[in-house]
Amino acid sequence: MKNRMKKMVDDLNRYAKEYYTNDAPSISDSDYDKLYRELVDLEAEYPDLILPDSPTHRVGGRILDGFEKFEHEYPLFSLQDAFSREELDDFDRRIKAEFPHATYLAELKIDGLSLSLTYVNGVLQVAATRGDGSVGENITENVKRIKDVPLTLAGGESITVRGEAYLPRVAFAKINQERQENGETEFANPRNAAAGTLRQLDTAIVAKRGLATFLYQEAGEVSFETQEEVLKGFEKMGFVVNPRRLVTASMDDIWNFIQEVQNDRDLLPYDIDGIVIKVNSLAMQEELGFTVKAPRWAVAYKFPAEEKEAELLSVDWQVGRTGVVTPTANLSPVQLAGTTVSRATLHNVDYIADKDIRIGDTVIVYKAGDIIPAVLRVVEGKRQNQVPMAVPSNCPSCQSELIHYEDEVALRCINPLCPSQVQRRLEHFASRDAMNIAGLGTSIVEKLFKADQIRDVADIYKLTVDDLLKLEGFKEKSAEKLYTAIQASKSNSAEKLLFGLGIRHVGAKASKLLLETFGNVPALAHAEEEAIASIEGLGGVIAKSLRSYFAKKEAQKLLEELESYGVNLSYLGKKVAKDAALSGMTVVLTGKLEQMGRKEAKEKLENLGAKVTGSVSKKTDLVVAGADAGSKLTKAQELGIRIEDEAWLLNL
Repeated sequence: MKNRMKKMVDDLNRYAKEYYTNDAPSISDSDYDKLYRELVDLEAEYPDLILPDSPTHRVGGRILDGFEKFEHEYPLFSLQDAFSREELDDFDRRIKAEFPHATYLAELKIDGLSLSLTYVNGVLQVAATRGDGSVGENITENVKRIKDVPLTLAGGESITVRGEAYLPRVAFAKINQERQENGETEFANPRNAAAGTLRQLDTAIVAKRGLATFLYQEAGEVSFETQEEVLKGFEKMGFVVNPRRLVTASMDDIWNFIQEVQNDRDLLPYDIDGIVIKVNSLAMQEELGFTVKAPRWAVAYKFPAEEKEAELLSVDWQVGRTGVVTPTANLSPVQLAGTTVSRATLHNVDYIADKDIRIGDTVIVYKAGDIIPAVLRVVEGKRQNQVPMAVPSNCPSCQSELIHYEDEVALRCINPLCPSQVQRRLEHFASRDAMNIAGLGTSIVEKLFKADQIRDVADIYKLTVDDLLKLEGFKEKSAEKLYTAIQASKSNSAEKLLFGLGIRHVGAKASKLLLETFGNVPALAHAEEEAIASIEGLGGVIAKSLRSYFAKKEAQKLLEELESYGVNLSYLGKKVAKDAALSGMTVVLTGKLEQMGRKEAKEKLENLGAKVTGSVSKKTDLVVAGADAGSKLTKAQELGIRIEDEAWLLNL
């Protein structure tokens, strides 16, 4: 019976791939359904023989309680954007300066949701969203309902792969038709629909929505030499990869490819928003490395945005947390890139002056980066008697005089007690990437501020349940829930706090690098500017900003208050001693280890101070080789790199 069920599973999975992936079914729907029902009956009779890749796992029916957080072993980075041929040529020059013979692989940039899939011994263990790049959500049960995602790999590989989940245009149209018939709000675009589907708690809904995937990257220890080999290897494993791609050393070829794809964009069965260009050699990628935010070996060319005409009705001037006053246009509603747009940024006063934008003008609106609505220019032929726009001289929040510094394009309110600035700083402090205080959003911050219960971030930790119950709309349960979230945030690792303080130029990734180096916020507060600037990936601008911030008495007092309320000021991640055995060394693991798993070996090396990478290069200091090490061992020998075995690592 076991062999019979195994054959049925293999046959049904093959038929499904023929139907959903290859669009070339070899049996009729009725024959497929008959075989499928037979398998369901056998699994009910012999539950102990159910296989992990059985197609019955793809049927919905489970209601999930929610999604657990999942920490990515290998972070997911964003890509540097490019919007012109000149920016692509700049990228090419930077690469060719280090690697004159580098080739590139150009791939379609799918407009969907990033996925990370982890397989252990060939079985899908975890599927997770990108999240903030370091921590996402475990959505394994939902991803199992995507029919082109293999539940098992024939070769039994242990591998983490990255890709994109998307909603085909046909499936999107069908979903919106059903929602319209049911009197429900339609999804704005396929990407929004895909995002909503992947976060569904009812797996039956996910199963019938028709999501699909393209996989494109291996995370961590790589088993290929080039990006092209990665894609070909993925195809052999059973993953779906996008067939439309180009390998070339010429930026002229890539530009022609971009033009061809852009012309065909509307004919594709799925949405794309650009072309990703990667250095093809994975060894070169390893040497090029990363900035704080993005890999140096890749760039995402974004297609020019869709443009529409709209009437500029009025302008709102809004004050941000750093005091910058930003103009926002109120527009006659217009459909743009799948959504209705009635507000758009005007950037700053210099932009308004340069473009001579006036209230009452007909303007061209687009979505910058396909996300943020912005005013591009005036349609001068439709201008009538509009007068130049009046620029405010006083802050719309506190009425303080606004400053327009010569070296800045922005108007700025320099009153540190400006109510709008204080509220924006409080919102930022509580935001997901900072202290992640669930429930403390814009409206609640505004209520607390108006009630004079909070004036700076330390005041958040003075709040009691009784204080919250005094706010309009709060009841016992909601007050206790927010209070619990505030208390929980005290135990965050300190890089969250540092980012939450909103220090100029200090983002989330820089905060992590700083705390990894200095260990706690007080130590960073007393660090010399040179010591901060010397950290790889940071530099003088961040160092100067930090010294300026921590030199203020207000900042010193704030840290003391936060510490007195029990807020953690120390980095809770891994910190390696400078005198660790492998401190500062770049190490590559290759081959099969007998006594340790690959993850365990990587952790051991990192705890000893090593940076573990996936490709052998001139920058590699050491290779730890197990059985059947292959090409990486050969390359290490050719380069004269030190080689050790698993026994050596265990002895350390």
